[in-house]
Amino acid sequence: MAKTMQPQELIDSAVVDPDGNKLGKVGNVYLADATHQPEWITVKTGLFGTKESFVPLSGAHTDNDGVHVRVDKDAVSDAPRIDADGHLSPEESARLYKHYGLPVPRMSPDGQMDDGAAQGKGTGRERSGMDSAGTGQAAMGDAGRGRSGMDGRDASGRGKADRDKMGRDDDRTMTRSEERLNVGTEQVETGRVRLRKYVVTEEQQITVPVSHEEVRIEREPIKDGRGGRAEIGEDEQDIVLHAEKPVVNKETVAVERARLKTETVTEDQTVSGKVRKEQFEVTDDNGKHRRS
Repeated sequence: MAKTMQPQELIDSAVVDPDGNKLGKVGNVYLADATHQPEWITVKTGLFGTKESFVPLSGAHTDNDGVHVRVDKDAVSDAPRIDADGHLSPEESARLYKHYGLPVPRMSPDGQMDDGAAQGKGTGRERSGMDSAGTGQAAMGDAGRGRSGMDGRDASGRGKADRDKMGRDDDRTMTRSEERLNVGTEQVETGRVRLRKYVVTEEQQITVPVSHEEVRIEREPIKDGRGGRAEIGEDEQDIVLHAEKPVVNKETVAVERARLKTETVTEDQTVSGKVRKEQFEVTDDNGKHRRS
């Protein structure tokens, strides 16, 4: 369900084109001088949102998922590069109107956008190239950067003094900032190790020497027949034979101890990350740029 646009609520909202592509987030809101209604927004695009492109709120509406605009992603990408420094000049406004195919308001004798272009006859669409949804029907004069009144504060409530602290110390100096990587370490759990013992059965062979008794007959001759009484008949003798056999017994003995122990190993790892930094650019009267 569409919602009424409020400058303070637009800041950091997602911006969506007619095809559903997300263009970025709202950086600043520009109001029409005549009506103080949102007329333009800047969209943070590029890596880390370092670029800001002006996007018209003509025909736009807000929803739960962000601000839906009438221009597509390619048109925003090709929009004129204009610094979002707090106020648009008439020339900058005219360039934006021309790029997005919006009717350019008439110029007053003093070179300013004539607010009468939005106060003449006709509907809101005819006056400003927008629909009559109640969101920015007036033609754009020198749009203030997110102003909610004439006190110089923007839509987020920051005054000039607050904006100066964000980058300008005075009229002659400018502070350049950059991001740096601060790398440290933290202890994290990487896994668990379990020590257990289990039983396996294996076949063992051991050679053991064993002995046994065998019987043999020893014969001794009798000389001269004098070896004792001689009789003819049957006789027998018994002898017990013995032998050894292997006997197997099992016993359990302790043979080894094992325990888990951790040790700290130090190794070098390369950490990379993308950081942003600001650069200075100097522009002379001839429009030449020099970066440093």
